Amino acid sequence: MAIGGVLFDIDGVLVTSWRPIDGAAETLQLLADRQIARAYLTNTTTRTRVQIADLLTDAGMDVGPDEVVTAAVLTADFVRDRYPDARCFLVNSGDIAGDMPGLDVVSLVDYRGGPMPEAPDVVLLGGAGPEYDHVTLSWVYDWMAQGVPVVAMHRSTSWESSAGLRIDTGTYLLGLEAVSGRQAIAVGKPAPEGFLSAAARLGVEPDEMYMVGDDLNNDVLAGQVVGMTGVLVRTGKFRQATLDRWAADEFAMQPNHVVDSVADLPELLGL
Repeated sequence: MAIGGVLFDIDGVLVTSWRPIDGAAETLQLLADRQIARAYLTNTTTRTRVQIADLLTDAGMDVGPDEVVTAAVLTADFVRDRYPDARCFLVNSGDIAGDMPGLDVVSLVDYRGGPMPEAPDVVLLGGAGPEYDHVTLSWVYDWMAQGVPVVAMHRSTSWESSAGLRIDTGTYLLGLEAVSGRQAIAVGKPAPEGFLSAAARLGVEPDEMYMVGDDLNNDVLAGQVVGMTGVLVRTGKFRQATLDRWAADEFAMQPNHVVDSVADLPELLGL
């Protein structure tokens, strides 16, 4: 297949807790030397794409903000289109206002420790952290049960930190949806919009792109659904037991390729 471009997940593929994974910088440099288009699709919601690009550059990878597609950017586009002029209540670990210009966002910081706020038009759920406490989640459940739309930036259930696995927004969503009887809308991975948006930004057809990730479902298989070639790396949140269970299902879609790390990508691509 022609290599039109490569789409990378970031955390667990290129870095872990913003420390570079061996071979990542060299792989990106080789792709740049061969003039192969690159983009970075991430569910990270603790930082803006400018901050992410700066961190990757500090880690030895030459990445520009315009190459980074964050779940916050995709969510802001979605809300502006679907709920124009909505008053949004944001629950997120990290300041990502820079990726959400033009939205009327009420911050959790303004209400913590006080009474329950007036119901917003839309609830926005970003990445999980200390902000996802008992009281705040109770507010979200109450509004959700009343019919206030909940837009999640992603459904990731975990991420890999330098201290081990941490649960993420998707874990809380499972409970909120079960008890409220209502469904949240998820915008980031594994929803197809992010993959298609990244391909469009590069001017490359999805079937000419490789998607490289450490999450079998959210990264690799989701990319394959829109026509990309999936490459699963055995770093980050990858667990062999998960892949083994999936491989045992003869009816399940399987990853196109599995490699030890992003350092093996050039050989896979024949570079």
